[in-house]
Amino acid sequence: MGIEIRIAVPEDAFAACDVLRRSITECCVADHRHDPEALTAWLGNKTPQNVATWFVSPANHALVAERDGAVVGVALLTQAGKLSLCYVLPEALYSGVGKALLRGVEAQARAWGVSVLRLNSTITASKFYERNGYILAGKEKSCYGLECDFFWKKLNACETIDPSPRKRFCNCTGQ
Repeated sequence: MGIEIRIAVPEDAFAACDVLRRSITECCVADHRHDPEALTAWLGNKTPQNVATWFVSPANHALVAERDGAVVGVALLTQAGKLSLCYVLPEALYSGVGKALLRGVEAQARAWGVSVLRLNSTITASKFYERNGYILAGKEKSCYGLECDFFWKKLNACETIDPSPRKRFCNCTGQ
């Protein structure tokens, strides 16, 4: 069965929290290096209660990815144009789940009129964002004390999912 991307609801909080916690613990070892203090800080706010609150906030757009009826990924976009979350279960890596979530939040950002999407990436996910058109702009410290990569992507408001070829043109004046 394929991947279904849909808007997250509070009832998804337990499953989404499991995705976040497993992804961080199992997939992001290069970032936390099994340091208990780093993991405690990073996982500290990843509770079902907090996740449910994030899902219902009108300033956020949260998506879940389902496969065979089970939540396998979660993403969260803020109206300020920040991708705050994009995590998938370890067994769902490299299966298109992350890319589908990313396309969903980019579409919402465009609908909100956000012209630039920005995010802080783990070392683990940096290549994923590069493959999806994000530009590395340097290093930052996350609020959990870990070093992360700062990425941004200019969103074309006219971009659609329609894969048909488009005529390219330059509207510059040459000055």
